Amino acid sequence: MHCRHFLRSMTRRQMLETCANGFGMVALAALLAEEARGDKTAPKNPLAPKPPHFEPKAKNVIFLYMDGGPSQVDTFDYKPMLARHDGKDPRQAIGRLEPTQFNNVGRVMRSPWKFKQYGQSGIWVSDLFPYLARHVDNLCVIKSMVSKFQEHTFANYFLHTGSGLQGRPSMGAWVGYGLGTENRNLPGFIVLNGGLIPPGGLDNFGNGFLPAAYQGSVFNPGDQPVPNINRREASDSLQRNKLALLRSLDEEFLKQSGREDKLESAIANYETAYRMQMAVPEVMDLSRETKATKKLYGFEASYPQTRIFARQCLLARRLVERGVRFIELTCPGGNGDRWDQHSNLKDGHEKNCRTVDQPIAALLTDLQVRGLFDSTLVIWSGEFGRTPFAQGRNGRDHNPTAFSCWLAGGGVKGGISYGESDEWGYRVVQNRVEIHDLHATMLHLLGLDHTKTTFRFSSRDMRLTDVHGHVIKEILA
Repeated sequence: MHCRHFLRSMTRRQMLETCANGFGMVALAALLAEEARGDKTAPKNPLAPKPPHFEPKAKNVIFLYMDGGPSQVDTFDYKPMLARHDGKDPRQAIGRLEPTQFNNVGRVMRSPWKFKQYGQSGIWVSDLFPYLARHVDNLCVIKSMVSKFQEHTFANYFLHTGSGLQGRPSMGAWVGYGLGTENRNLPGFIVLNGGLIPPGGLDNFGNGFLPAAYQGSVFNPGDQPVPNINRREASDSLQRNKLALLRSLDEEFLKQSGREDKLESAIANYETAYRMQMAVPEVMDLSRETKATKKLYGFEASYPQTRIFARQCLLARRLVERGVRFIELTCPGGNGDRWDQHSNLKDGHEKNCRTVDQPIAALLTDLQVRGLFDSTLVIWSGEFGRTPFAQGRNGRDHNPTAFSCWLAGGGVKGGISYGESDEWGYRVVQNRVEIHDLHATMLHLLGLDHTKTTFRFSSRDMRLTDVHGHVIKEILA
């Protein structure tokens, strides 16, 4: 006689085939248990708020990811030397050159845009950012970023996960693991996808070896950000009744299987999904936002990509208001090859800046008006920069040896520049900042010691910063 009680283990495929239909019931059972017993005796929730290591300056992060690598010498790192030597052989003007991605080295190329100093701080910003330039006194511009990789996929993994290898947890997943979330009805890590998933794919937002409950949830633009978010049943009670039919099967399976991360994470995700049926439509409904607010963000802009990114930025503010810990924004499509202008630099960068400039400036303004700026860390960065000399005639190749990013709010000093590249904007010469340093500083502002935010995996205490990383204390307010 075959007895299933002697089944010691099962494969993931067998587990899913056996109990996939019952996950929803387990999630519902947990919800009903919480309602009946209260939070103190409720099942353990991996997304429940956790205490930080010390008093945080920031509660939330908005990561404005500029896919493809914006050119530092055309945005925030003003280099007059390029104009003086425009058209010259870079091997003679600059000297030794690093290997480039496509080995198509052209002449030294001046920036097609003018730079001006803005604000009381006098930070240099190019004409590409007329809206954002008004906020320079709130920005900390880091001009000495470096990466270990000059290819998009590896550099994206490195920026997002602290490793150039596929499969490590994203920084958003680490934040959720370290702090949990303040909104039990929404994921703790949400990606507002404008239309372009970066090279490397969804692993940029994955949980890696962390429990699956911490992975990023990708919300698409439009009124239906998540597939099947609307309940198909005629009523909530009908949905609950249907799920209740599976309760006994799931309870028996849990008794036999014991604690299993994949199963518990799936149950937690189904529980969150059940709650999201009410929370997501509400947060995506912009009908109560004023006409003035929408105009501020760029909802009335003539350029369609501006309108897409405007919606993303406004949604980011709404998610911060609702306690979501980490929100990442990706770039909209339709602007050519992202920020990756190996040719036609002027056309591509102007389209991208036209897309993001007004919405980002509006986001900073809106966060300040609503009292959220000081508790929200905003990060703007690509995966690397670009060369000060041309690729071919009118593009720029990848440059991981010096690029710029900026931070604002959330305990960061405003109106400062940190670090320096050389007179060409080619290599870092002062206050070099690694990706690990950026991650360590982000965690520090959230109240987490990056050396203590660890997860035991493969007999080793793993962390976002690996064995590297230093908090950039000079930029802390």
